[in-house]
Amino acid sequence: MTTMTSSNTAVNDTILQREDKDGAVYLTLNRPDKFNTLSEAMMTALQCELDDIAADPTVRCVVIAANGRGFCAGHDLKEMRATPDQSYYQSLFRQCSRMMRSIVDLPVPVIAKVQGMATAAGCQLVASCDLAIAGRSASFAVSGINLGLFCSTPAVALSRSIAPKRAFDMLVTGEFVDADTAAQWGLLSGVVDDADLDAAVEAKVATILSKSPAAVRYGKAMFHPQRQMALEEAYDYAGDVMADNMMNPDAGEGIDAFLGKRKPVWAQPGH
Repeated sequence: MTTMTSSNTAVNDTILQREDKDGAVYLTLNRPDKFNTLSEAMMTALQCELDDIAADPTVRCVVIAANGRGFCAGHDLKEMRATPDQSYYQSLFRQCSRMMRSIVDLPVPVIAKVQGMATAAGCQLVASCDLAIAGRSASFAVSGINLGLFCSTPAVALSRSIAPKRAFDMLVTGEFVDADTAAQWGLLSGVVDDADLDAAVEAKVATILSKSPAAVRYGKAMFHPQRQMALEEAYDYAGDVMADNMMNPDAGEGIDAFLGKRKPVWAQPGH
């Protein structure tokens, strides 16, 4: 079943499009004339959808995409300059940080589908996703430094996605890197010719949907927290998660199917 309208407010239908398809949710930024900048309204719309997805046990994968020539050009600078107040800026960046954390904390994998440029908080959005596939013409920068503003909040996600010296180089120079370089550095999980981007993302979604929904959720829940732990703590935590996963019926079904040389039949999410 496919739906093209958001379950939330009308503003979401305008600036953020949602499509539900066979357990996957596609969220498409829809401000193409503004290079899909993260206005307050855009961030609110994204947060509403992410909160809805987090509470829905039937969702198994999320794709964040964008309409137009660019993926996302970061914050809406005109909107930011219209309210030159420190408390406003603190609230704005807290809103953005909460949204980025919601992507990381979402119980299912999130794939960024990137075309054109992704700059500043747009690059942060890519770095916050679990997977990112880009067309070869895509480019990436954290270019606030060119405007007298170090991209401090994008630095959090970027420095957790690529090597620190690579991240700081991007942050302190504001220079663009192309898609192949971004993939080599670890910002992207895949690069394809622009014409193949749709097919590549659909293939990745199909692969995720073919796996045990329960196992994928166990994996997403443990992957990011263990990266912040010391080695011994990480192994203790991962062992407990794996033991819980083994007690889930899907693990028994998967092992029995492997031993019996047949395809597994996974339990339906939400049941």
